[in-house]
Amino acid sequence: MRKVVHVVGTGTIGEPLIGLLVDHRETFGIDEVTFHKRTPNVEERAKIADLMRRGAALAVDDERREDFLALGLKPSLGGTEALERATVVIDSSPAGNKNKELHYAALEGPAGFMAQGSEYGFGKMYARGINDEALVRGEDRFLHVVSCNTHNISVLVKAIAFDGGVSHLVDGRFVCMRRANDISQDGSFAPSPTVGRHDDPRFGTHHARDAHGVFATLGHDLPLWSSAILLNTQYMHVLHFSLTLDSEVTAEEVVARLAANTRVALTRKRSANQVFSFGRDHGYFGRILSQTVVPVQTVAVRDGRTVVGFCFTPQDGNALLSSVAATLWYLHPEGFEDRMDVLRPYLFREV
Repeated sequence: MRKVVHVVGTGTIGEPLIGLLVDHRETFGIDEVTFHKRTPNVEERAKIADLMRRGAALAVDDERREDFLALGLKPSLGGTEALERATVVIDSSPAGNKNKELHYAALEGPAGFMAQGSEYGFGKMYARGINDEALVRGEDRFLHVVSCNTHNISVLVKAIAFDGGVSHLVDGRFVCMRRANDISQDGSFAPSPTVGRHDDPRFGTHHARDAHGVFATLGHDLPLWSSAILLNTQYMHVLHFSLTLDSEVTAEEVVARLAANTRVALTRKRSANQVFSFGRDHGYFGRILSQTVVPVQTVAVRDGRTVVGFCFTPQDGNALLSSVAATLWYLHPEGFEDRMDVLRPYLFREV
């Protein structure tokens, strides 16, 4: 059977994901990459044309076909047709749960579906390198690739507070200092720091709730709490972490644990613009695919057991890696790890 990956949406996750899949199509063992664009827009014509030039096939809803043709963009597929012939569907739109209810649940053809970020309840939560062993073939047809900050929280907890499969976490607290918007976006910029609400009485914000959900797939019930503040910057999310362990540890031991985790990049840089600039110059189209970037000078231990520090979140890079890994997990039941090697140059150990 042909292996077809269909991506819904061309936003800050969808666009680079389509490019990543089509550029490495042969290595990934993908026969065809298709993508759905909902709204014909002359400002976005260039990026759609480039994705098509690189080999991705455009799918649009039938009622919008003539509008796309008027822009000089010739669709290859209808929206419904693209879904029906896909092996894997990745929803990168803000309407994953709605689309699941309206379209995906009734489809028999695709082997798997994924939604991104804040689509809580779409399926089993997943983060590459954290809970891969929790995925069950024949059972997990719907996966929720968690947000970039949730990836960051999860890898910090696993690297610092876990020994093998055993948790030594007594309390985990995080402050997510989020960038206002993506550098590609003009709207929704925050003119000043804006604090978030604690809507969840147990977890604070969805970041800790979702990280808890990732570890819950492995049988853990972790004590996590997160807060969020929106900053007037477009560079990178920054995370402050405070992890209390059940035994004493030194800062040097913590740094060694972080260095041993292949999903963690260490750095001597302490500004978001320097880390962001490194990604621009050395990442995949500007993206670091590591789960987190930790400035080693900020790592400290308070009262012998509480590890504190700051780290940078590589925005959509960590979610892109998880999306690719889950896609290949669906496509290649006999094993896919070797196919991921092409992305290892963007998993930096040092930034």
